[in-house]
Amino acid sequence: MTEEPLNLALDYGPKLGTKTDSRLGVIGAGFIMRDVHLAAYEEAGFDVVAIASRTPQNARAAAELRGIERVHDDWRDLLADPDVEIVDIAYPPDQQLGIIREAVKHAGHIKGILAQKPLTTNLADAAEIVRLCDEAGIPLGVNQNMRYDQSMRALKTLLDRGYLGDPVVAQITMHARPHWQSFIREYDRVAILNMSIHHLDIYRFLFGDPERILVSVRPDPRTDFPHSDGMAFYILEYEDGLRAVGIDNTFSWVDHGIEWRVEGTEGVAKGTIGWPDYPAGSPSTIDFLTKRRPDYWFQPRWQEQWFPQAFIGTMAQLMRAVETGTEPEISGHDNLKTMALLEAAYRSASEGRAVDPRQEMAEAPA
Repeated sequence: MTEEPLNLALDYGPKLGTKTDSRLGVIGAGFIMRDVHLAAYEEAGFDVVAIASRTPQNARAAAELRGIERVHDDWRDLLADPDVEIVDIAYPPDQQLGIIREAVKHAGHIKGILAQKPLTTNLADAAEIVRLCDEAGIPLGVNQNMRYDQSMRALKTLLDRGYLGDPVVAQITMHARPHWQSFIREYDRVAILNMSIHHLDIYRFLFGDPERILVSVRPDPRTDFPHSDGMAFYILEYEDGLRAVGIDNTFSWVDHGIEWRVEGTEGVAKGTIGWPDYPAGSPSTIDFLTKRRPDYWFQPRWQEQWFPQAFIGTMAQLMRAVETGTEPEISGHDNLKTMALLEAAYRSASEGRAVDPRQEMAEAPA
């Protein structure tokens, strides 16, 4: 019997367009911008021409570290800078609407906007951001960067090629102690908004939109400010029977890490996400078994990491959209469905029942 050939090129890296010299202006100079976005852009050779931050001295320090020549003391001045073609925003989610409201006034020279995830703290504000960008004709991308984690890209390739058959069950288990930024203290929404949103969005990327979500939350004893969802546990129910489960344990004392697993009718894939040990860093991993090669575990490995290399992909997909006049892969329109799933998650946790995220979308402002 002749074995069917397997394509083991797992397409896990970012896709760059033919034009990678768009002039970037970045807003924000905290960890995620200074040590992740800008490190990724430097590696990719992207042209960052200007930076601004809430704290000008932080912007100047990041500019010196990353070789950015122009520092604006106010982000409004950066938006008005005619040299800036694409704006990359890494601000607290409750402030991104205000920045984008101003950015669309400069549609003449601003050709694209990449906003940090979560896009906002709620679906209504996210819908307003999308409306503003649509009216201005500016492509909007949302930095759902886990979609460019190498193991997630490889897993998506396996699913698309049918190597795992029909998905039956998926799971993501996180044991970690995230550093909650100071601005999160002002929100009642914590774990789902700021951490589970990665996992909710990646399930949408891998499997599409679920019919229902069922969520349980509890406070995290280590978190010293008022909150409802310090830890989150959820099940996504799909029409075809797939169940996708998430455990986001932000209280864990030891053995920090993120593990994932997908079982299908024709195979299984499992792996790890290489984030919790940042800044030392380690690549994410994937192991998979398929009936097309029974009894053999494939264990491809790579050197790239989620932080920072995945962030090359999030900017590159927006550059390609600007270049080709197409919708970004992680567009604002697509992200509204992630925000609707997030709203459904909070409603489920509050009301103690499964919730259809499509109802949240239907009730969102037009």
